[in-house]
Amino acid sequence: MSTATAPRTAPAEPRVAALRPISWKLPIALTVLGLVSLVFFGILPDGGKQTTFRISTASDLFQIDPVAVGSTSTALVLSIVALALAGLAWWAAANRRKLGVWLPALFGVLWVLAFLCWAGAGKTIPLTGLLSGALFLSVPLVFGSMSGILCERVGIINIAIEGQLLAGAFLAAVVASASGNPYLGLVAAPVAGALVGLLLVIFAVRYWVDQIIVGVVLNVLVIGVTNYLFSTVLTNDSATWNRRTPLPVLAIPGLSDIPIIGPVLFRQTLLVYLMYAAVILLHVYLFRSRWGLRLRAVGEHPKAADTVGIRVNVTRVRNTILGGAVAGLGGAFFTVAAGLAFGREMTGGKGYIALAAMILGRWNPVGALAAALLFGFSDNLQTTLGIVGTPIPSQVMLMTPYIVTIFAVAGLVGRVRAPASEGIPYKK
Repeated sequence: MSTATAPRTAPAEPRVAALRPISWKLPIALTVLGLVSLVFFGILPDGGKQTTFRISTASDLFQIDPVAVGSTSTALVLSIVALALAGLAWWAAANRRKLGVWLPALFGVLWVLAFLCWAGAGKTIPLTGLLSGALFLSVPLVFGSMSGILCERVGIINIAIEGQLLAGAFLAAVVASASGNPYLGLVAAPVAGALVGLLLVIFAVRYWVDQIIVGVVLNVLVIGVTNYLFSTVLTNDSATWNRRTPLPVLAIPGLSDIPIIGPVLFRQTLLVYLMYAAVILLHVYLFRSRWGLRLRAVGEHPKAADTVGIRVNVTRVRNTILGGAVAGLGGAFFTVAAGLAFGREMTGGKGYIALAAMILGRWNPVGALAAALLFGFSDNLQTTLGIVGTPIPSQVMLMTPYIVTIFAVAGLVGRVRAPASEGIPYKK
């Protein structure tokens, strides 16, 4: 009796885990910057000069003596350490290791310190003032990037941040000047930004117009309207409609007296404290709440969100208006927070830099905050070095914030993915 033999099956081959592709972009960038620092800040300059860093302010709890260091020797040491970090980046890339954001962040700190040693040779740099001003100048960028996150996380591209900032600055100045109360101007600013956001979302959701085109048109519209009102109303009666009404500085008792930390973080206006709250609340609600889950679902897969009962277009309308209000609040920085009267196109392209901060931060509130602080620091750096004197031409210093923006977005972002349904109208 013959028995049928079952065919033998070949043993399954073991699965080989896919290796993460090697990216040499970061090691190359760090190496080039490290060599630039080594040659131009540490080797080529003449030695013998000192750079003094002033740390304490007059109202600190206790005083810290200014720190004087050798300009070229300190820059040389800092550059060598920065190149060592670049070598670590090469090793991590070759071995497919992920070291985290601490490495480029530490490299950036060392590079900036080496640059300051070179640029401030023979001079005194107010370090605390540099950091405090950087935080203050980053306020409109933070609010603008938070606005972009709120809108783009639900699928609406918000190119109109520039117009929302300008509208908020205008209405804040007018209301504060007419009432004599800067806090009323701070309340009015989000209203102007929300109105611009409302126009954006009406054309995007109701009429399915290209969102980038709508955003650009709204920016031009706000510039035209504010310029017209500035020429016809504000200029003719500036004492009533456009006088300076600055927000007072609110120093938190105890905390504001701590050297370095106190003047930077706790000796600011109310708008800066609102910025702290906005970043924390948005991060928590975006990633730790049902509201944030629904918001992200609308931006990633609106059809799936609709099938589970989420009203996609209503969510987009609400969040775009909210995002416009947040940007409008940031616009109050240019007038009541900075203690200035309204001027033509005074936002100076900060809305577009806020968009770059949002992209560099990967649509994450904390990442966008870090990017905005980077741009704010570069903005204040050119002002500070212009005051103390620097061998860099003034024209180059004025370009610094925009150069940093271009290099940061082009060289540090890498591969990022925007929300999947960004810019795509939802049609049931």
